[in-house]
Amino acid sequence: MDRFDAMRVFSRVVERRSFTLAAADLGLPRSTVTDAVKQLEARLGVRLLQRTTRHVSPTLDGAAYHQRCLAILSDIEDAEGAFARARPKGLLRIDVHGTLARHFVLPRLPAFLAAYPDIELYMSEGDRLVDLIREGIDCVLRVGEPQDSDMIARRMTLLDEITCAAPDYIARHGRPERPDALDGHRMIGFRSSTTGAPMPLEFQVAGRVEHVVLPVTVAVNAAESFVAAARLGLGLIQVPRYHVAQDLKAGTLIEVLESFRPTPTPVHILYPRNRQLSPRVRVFIDWLVGVFAEGDNRDLNPPEVPDPR
Repeated sequence: MDRFDAMRVFSRVVERRSFTLAAADLGLPRSTVTDAVKQLEARLGVRLLQRTTRHVSPTLDGAAYHQRCLAILSDIEDAEGAFARARPKGLLRIDVHGTLARHFVLPRLPAFLAAYPDIELYMSEGDRLVDLIREGIDCVLRVGEPQDSDMIARRMTLLDEITCAAPDYIARHGRPERPDALDGHRMIGFRSSTTGAPMPLEFQVAGRVEHVVLPVTVAVNAAESFVAAARLGLGLIQVPRYHVAQDLKAGTLIEVLESFRPTPTPVHILYPRNRQLSPRVRVFIDWLVGVFAEGDNRDLNPPEVPDPR
């Protein structure tokens, strides 16, 4: 194993905090990864990693060397990509909110993979906070304002939000006309992943934002269950319009309080601040920009993917 490959191996061990996980990521035997780090330490004459039965962490020298490795490997990757016109390749790990994945990403994925056949994509779904470096994730697509200052956040789009309810609910409780006249109404609670409390309803009224909390009979923490409960007439909900577009068209949900819609919700792609983007992550982010540039994407026609050759 040459010096640069050893740097790549060492960097992956530091990021994953595990020889076993780093070996799996790189497609190498664990013994090869272990030997590469031992040989690197012997050549440098310093201990780079603290090892226990459950945990691997860099020493002070190891942390400093890791930062130098990242810069060197980034320069090498850029140089090779510029002069060899290399096609992006390798495993790309992303984490995406489930409804965003199914509506925006998956329908267009065949075109992306056709343009970049050497990229292998692993996509996990969730809306929890993800430790990208520890979990080996390259980037995440999230709804809402980013909270993690250690991540670089690039805004992809703003999602129009609406308030809606089932016809059965409106028949029983009446159609609400104003946010300050919601006595007798109920909402379906959506529990925040950060606070654990049901998120209040939000309305734009005369240029200001107002929040309203209504009685909750049912609370959920998953977007699909949230909409399903609304279809059953269990209360008012606020969701991105795209998520209930088919329900609105079919009449299973009806928009209410149209003149007092919530503020649009941003969607961001996040990636580590201290990690140089690989070519496969760059082309994926550029592709996502094209996906969300289509607006509300009602027709689901795949966007054009630049020819990588």
